[in-house]
Amino acid sequence: MELLERIERLEARVGIIGLGYVGLPLAVTVGQAGFPVVGIDVSPWVVEAINGGRSHIGDVRDDDVAALRAAGRLRASADYGVLKECDVIIICVPTPLDKNRQPDISYILAAGEGIAAHMRRGQLISLESTTYPGTTEEDLLPVLQKSGLEVGKDFYLCFSPERVDPGSKRWNTRNTPKVVGGLTPACREVAVAFYSRVVEKVVPVSSPRAAEMTKIFENTFRVVNMAVVNEMAMLCDRMGLNIWEVIEAASTKPFGFMPFYPGPGVGGHCIPIDPFYLTWKAREYDFHTRFIELAGEINLAMPYFVREKVIRALNDRGKSLKGSQILLLGLAYKPDVADWRESPAFDVIRLLEEYGAIVHPHDPLLPEVHDPHEGIHIRSVELTDQLIGSCDCVVIVTHHSAYNYQRIVDLAQVVVDTRNATRNVTRGREKVVVL
Repeated sequence: MELLERIERLEARVGIIGLGYVGLPLAVTVGQAGFPVVGIDVSPWVVEAINGGRSHIGDVRDDDVAALRAAGRLRASADYGVLKECDVIIICVPTPLDKNRQPDISYILAAGEGIAAHMRRGQLISLESTTYPGTTEEDLLPVLQKSGLEVGKDFYLCFSPERVDPGSKRWNTRNTPKVVGGLTPACREVAVAFYSRVVEKVVPVSSPRAAEMTKIFENTFRVVNMAVVNEMAMLCDRMGLNIWEVIEAASTKPFGFMPFYPGPGVGGHCIPIDPFYLTWKAREYDFHTRFIELAGEINLAMPYFVREKVIRALNDRGKSLKGSQILLLGLAYKPDVADWRESPAFDVIRLLEEYGAIVHPHDPLLPEVHDPHEGIHIRSVELTDQLIGSCDCVVIVTHHSAYNYQRIVDLAQVVVDTRNATRNVTRGREKVVVL
C-alpha cells in the first residue's frame, strides 16, 4: 500500500484541522517525528502566529514552532484546499455543549464538509475531538462519503481520542498512550502505522465506537470520583471534620484507594462536558445514566458551597456578604495554565455578586478574559499588599504556584481556601477557612 510506504518513509504529508490546545501540540509532535505538517485554522491571528514561528498555546514553546518552521515541516493556512496535498488529515476541533447542554458537533461536521470537498484516494482521516460513541461512523462518515469514495478501500477512517493534560510536566502528546479505533481492519492498520511513528505507544481497539467510549469513560470516571469527594467535603464540613486530613490519611492505604480532591467546581475543556455527551447518547438506547447525572449535580453545587463558606467566614467577623470587598485569586480552571474554559471561578464570582459582594479577581496568567458568547469580560486587578489587606475576604479558587500564600495569609483579614493551597502556611492559620 502506497500510503503505508509513505508513512514508513516519513514522507506522508499531514494536515491538522484546528490549532488549539489539542491541535497545535499534536502538530508540533508530528513535525518533530519527521512528517511535514500543515495546520488549518479559521483564526487569522493563529495562522499568522504559527507562520511567524510563534506559539499561542502555553504548553508549546515558541522555539519548537520556530524550529519546525525553519526546517520546513510546519506551516498554517485558513484554506481547506491545502488538504488535497495531504496524506493524513486529523480533526482537532471543539465539541462544546449548546445552551441546552446538548452535544454540538457542528465543528466536526463543518470539518468533514471541508475535507470531503478536497478528498482524494489514499488518505487517512482521523477524528480526535472528544465526542459520543457513534459520531465517527454515524455522523462524520456520511459527510465524507459525499466525495464518492469508499471507506476502507479508497480512504481510511479512524477515531483516536486526544489525551491532553495542560500544564503537565510529565505527560505530553508523545509519551501518552494513544488509543486508535479504525472503521475497518485496513483503516486500523493504516492508523496504527501512522500513530506508531508519532507516539511511544499505540493501543488499538476494535472500532471507532470503542475508542470514543474509552475517552468518555476516562473523563466520566474522573467526574464521578470528583463528585464523591466533593460530597464528602460538604459532609465533613457539616460534621466538623477536615476533608483534607481525611484524604491524606486514606491515601496511606496502599491498595483499593485513589485520592481525588475537592474544589470549587469542575472546569476544563473535557471534564465538565464529556459526561453529558454520554448521557445524551444513552437516551437513544432507552438508558438513563442516573449515576453520572447525579455526579454532575453535585459538582455543579460546589460554587454555591463556596459562597456559603464565604458568608460564614464573614459572619464570624460580624460582616455581611453584601457590600463586602472580596479578592478572588485564580480564574484558570487548573493551576499554572492560562486556560479558563469552564472554570468554576466565573460561577463563584457571579454567585458572590448576586448577594451584593464587590469582587476583585486576580490571575497571574490571565490579565484579561473576554468571551462575548458567554457574556464574560473580566480584567485581572493588580495584586498589591494594600488590596490584600483591605479586602474583607480572600478566596483562593485556583492554586497557582506563583502566589506567595504566606504573604496572602499574613496580610488578609480572612482566607477561604478551596484548594488547600495554604497547607504549608506557618503563621495565621486561625484566619484560614478551608473547603
